[in-house]
Amino acid sequence: MSVRGEWVELGDGLRGYYARPEGAGQFPSVVIYIEAYGLNDHFKRLTERFADAGFAAVTPDLYDGAVYAYDDLPNAIAHLKRMDDDTVLARTERALDFLAAREEADWTSVAVIGFCMGGRYAFLANAALASRFKAAAAFYGGGIGPVEDAFGRKTLLDRVGDMRAPIQLWYGAEDPFIRPEEHGRIAEALSRAGKQYTLSVFSGATHGFFCEDRESYDKDAARKSWRATTAFFHEHLGA
Repeated sequence: MSVRGEWVELGDGLRGYYARPEGAGQFPSVVIYIEAYGLNDHFKRLTERFADAGFAAVTPDLYDGAVYAYDDLPNAIAHLKRMDDDTVLARTERALDFLAAREEADWTSVAVIGFCMGGRYAFLANAALASRFKAAAAFYGGGIGPVEDAFGRKTLLDRVGDMRAPIQLWYGAEDPFIRPEEHGRIAEALSRAGKQYTLSVFSGATHGFFCEDRESYDKDAARKSWRATTAFFHEHLGA
């Protein structure tokens, strides 16, 4: 079981939601990136769920308190468009420094995971902060490998050469935002760079399949991807 999650200060005015397993000792750590809707109740529960699975977990509040309902796509996208990659990476380092200062968190064994907007950031962080992570997982991360990003963000396939940690990529076959040809471009880039990865696609699932608060939730896909991701993290973090 986990110690109940709590809001914490990560530094430089950034807060985050943090949970840890009960008991003494050090635990492998996870940095979690939010969707485009903000650090909502789903991500608080997910942070605690990672703690229940044996990880010291922190979710940086990249939206600084702003939260959007899942049916408020226009405002969520407007906020997403204001995000800056360099700022997000700097804030990620604040989260990593926070973990390094916690006695119970093993800062040498850290994974990164993200969903939707956060899936792209998990992919980016695994390259840009390669020395800090031992595993990564990106769930339906839009903007990783399109020919041209719909929101004007820089695509990331030129960054794969910098990756050190193995990465999992999870998609829904019916995702209207990330089509099969993008899966192919991502797989080709990772394979050509000789990186360790798995790319999984769930039949019948669409964007947001992991989140139990979204209409797109797919219980079976969420259960299978959770089980595989936590096992993958434990394997590569040496738990």
